[in-house]
Parts: sequence; C-alpha cells; structure tokens
Amino acid sequence: MSHSRTAAHSPYMEFAKLHSDARYNLAASGVASYPLSELPVQIRDLDINGPTIYGYARLQERIARKNNVDPECVVAAAGTSMANHLAMAALFEPGDEVLIEHPTYELLVSTARYLGAAVRSFPRRLENGFQINPDEIARNITRRTRLILITNLHNPSGALTDNDVLRAVGNIASNVGARVLVDEVYLETLFEDRPPSAFSLGDQFVVTNSLTKAYGLSGLRCGWILAEASLTKRIWRLNDLYTATPVHVGELLSVVAFDNLEKIASRAKSLLKINHANVDAFLDQQSERLEFFRPRYGTVLFPKLRSGNADDFCAQLKSKYETSVAPGRFFDLPNHFRIGIGGECTMTAAGLKRLSEALAVIPAVSSR
Repeated sequence: MSHSRTAAHSPYMEFAKLHSDARYNLAASGVASYPLSELPVQIRDLDINGPTIYGYARLQERIARKNNVDPECVVAAAGTSMANHLAMAALFEPGDEVLIEHPTYELLVSTARYLGAAVRSFPRRLENGFQINPDEIARNITRRTRLILITNLHNPSGALTDNDVLRAVGNIASNVGARVLVDEVYLETLFEDRPPSAFSLGDQFVVTNSLTKAYGLSGLRCGWILAEASLTKRIWRLNDLYTATPVHVGELLSVVAFDNLEKIASRAKSLLKINHANVDAFLDQQSERLEFFRPRYGTVLFPKLRSGNADDFCAQLKSKYETSVAPGRFFDLPNHFRIGIGGECTMTAAGLKRLSEALAVIPAVSSR
C-alpha cells in the first residue's frame, strides 16, 4: 500500500504537535531543552548568511570528528527526520521493498510509503526485550528488498542492538543487494559508553543521527547522514530539492554546541541518571498492571497494559491526571504506550506519580 502524495501525513507528528501537551508531559522523547543562555556565544558571533555550498566546512569537520569519519562521508541535514527522508529517497526507488522493524517510529513508515516503497516488517517482541533476531529478518527479506530500516536505540522501547547483531543484519542485506539504514539518534544517550557507529561495519550501512534527542538541542536542527562518499554526493544534490540553503545561524550555533558538547552531555547525563532511577522505582510497583522491558539507556520505554484499553487509558491519564504519554497505536501496538523520560526531573517524577495513580484504578492482573 502506498500513500497518495496529496493525502500524505504523519499521524504521530500530528498528535505530538496538537495533542501531546500536558502539565506533566511524558509523551516527548528527547532530553529537556538546553538553555541558549548556557552556550558561550554572543549575537556578534553570528551571521545570517553563510557560504551556499554543499556543507558548511566547520560543521562538516565537527560531525566527522565526532563520528571518526572523513568529512566526505557526512551530509548535514535538518534533524534526524530530514536525514531519514533524504537517505530513504536516495536508497530505493518507488515500488522497491523496504523492510522495517515492528514496532517502530511511525514517521519512518509514513515517509517510506510517501516515497513509494512497498513496506514489509519484521518483529521485535516484548518477550525478547525487543531485541532484533536476524533470523526474523532473513525470513521476511526478499529479492525485492532494497533497504532494511532499524532504530538503535529502538524507538519506542529503548532497547540497544549490539554491533554483532547489526553485522549479521548487514550480511543478510548484502545477500540480496540491500542496504541497512540505522537511525542512531537515541544511541547518543550512551554518551562516552556509546559503541562505534554502525557505519563502521561496512559500506552497506547508512546512518542517521542528530544533536536533538540526547542533548536537548532540537531547535538547532543539527542532523546528519553518514554514508560512503559516492552516496553522499548524490544525497547532497537531492537535498537541493528540499533545503537548498541551510539556516546559517543554526550551523554556527551547532558548531558552538559541538565545541561544548562535553558540558551539554554532562547536564543530560545527570538528568537521565535521576529519571532512570525514578523509572526503576515506578516499574518495581507495576508488574501486576504492566508488562514491560526495562531499558538501561535512553529516553523512552514502551510498557503494555495487562488489562483495559490503552487509548482509553491515555485519554483518561491526560484529562484527569494532567499527564500525557504517546499511545501505542502510533507504533502499531495499540495495547502499549510510550513513556518519555528525558524531561526536567521534577516534572518527570511528578508525571510518573500521576501515572501510578492512574494505573492504580485498573484491576491488577497476576504477572505469574
């Protein structure tokens, strides 16, 4: 099934922009916004217009250095979403098959269909901690598959996929002439413990990422694609159709952010350490009402209600308890909901308390 170009939209993004706001927002998936006042920059350091070429050299160098790649392997993009759009547009033709994990981030599926893909899926199961089983990919891939699409950390569950598994996925893809696109935007939340990017595993891998989720810098729209140099040249030209001239102030602020990333990361690590401890305490009390995988990293988790209707629960949570989460229907698992734990610590703790109060109304179900 493909989407009409005129009817194309993202139901999740519509929810996020119009219906997710609440006093206690556990629907957002990124770290709380980093204050502009904390960046060592003054207005005189900024320019509105910059060089109109393929990649602002200072930013290209920062992205390349962070990822230990050649600048020729980097395409700067307006956030991870545009990076994913550009990468997909360059990696398959209309009518080609794209194999996407399930559950996954809805915008990836909507974008693939908008670009004309025949979308297939392979499962990531709660009972297996949402881990990728390469055998499931092998069972669902076909000779028409041109792209396998993975998020790491997994959105919506926060599960980490190690590079041995990704290497096995790359071998399966190579057997049919496909590529593997890995969205690593949540992998940044491992900070200094972050494993090497999947791009290091071979030319069949294309990686997208940004400063948005782990660092609270969403407004800079500093995203990127890592790909072999022959492919990045094609993607830069394709980007002329979407973002002919980048926002130079954003490029300059992104360079400043990279130069101060250790300080920015320190704030995010402290916040996530507190929030993960609060989430662990919350989950310890919920085994009779929720089934869950407990992520060690990241900013999201994806529990399943043991009883009741998750859409009704999410609506009641917002209207009565002033707390929002992301309903599981946006990830094609309607009995689940996604909890975002990257927000300011006091707000997140209060939201988890209200979530507990809302769950307490639901009849308990033995987890044995």
